[in-house]
Amino acid sequence: MLKKIILGGLLILNITGYGQTINWNRLERTDRHMLSINAGLDYGLTGGLAYGYKLKTETPVVLTAEYSTPFGEVLIDDYKSKIGVMLRFAEFGDFSFSAKLQGLFRRYESEYVRMSNFGTEISVTSGYYKKNWYIAAEAGFDKAIITHFKHAEIYRENFPLVKDGWYEPSSGGNFNYGLQAGFSVDKSDITLRIGWVITQDFKTVPNLPFYAQLGYAIKLRNKN
Repeated sequence: MLKKIILGGLLILNITGYGQTINWNRLERTDRHMLSINAGLDYGLTGGLAYGYKLKTETPVVLTAEYSTPFGEVLIDDYKSKIGVMLRFAEFGDFSFSAKLQGLFRRYESEYVRMSNFGTEISVTSGYYKKNWYIAAEAGFDKAIITHFKHAEIYRENFPLVKDGWYEPSSGGNFNYGLQAGFSVDKSDITLRIGWVITQDFKTVPNLPFYAQLGYAIKLRNKN
């Protein structure tokens, strides 16, 4: 029973992050702040916010911060927050290649246990980008590094020897792969992402092995 709860919790905690996307061909020299909201399907219905800050660098580099939570009775009992960096590392005409690296913190709570998790996420994207639209392929890996378990009294009544504390999972990662596309109007972008998820052992498939996300983003441009 304990093994099933831990495995199930890790699968829920290790959902990959589907936050901010960027049309690299629309980034102007004076673009600095990027805000976006999104809703989607990611082990359930979720909603999120994302913020990006573009650095004054020759190669486009964006610092990112993201927050998402599933829609439920209590919105703040489960959530995921991330902070990191994304950059375009190569371009050939209208084709661009980018990467994202983020550290993340997740929290999941059920009637049996509360789990808090630290992890990392890395992803790469390659696609065809025009001024008003783009389409790209994406692939990523989301790894749980360490998880804290706090068991509820109802669980202790049945398993009194269970211990709270930090655990390093032997298998706590997911691969994801899919497509993303966007359509741009003025300073706004409407984005769509769809894809599939599989655990790092390439054997276990989540109950909901795919994800989808619809997003809306705006850019705030500096005057100089």
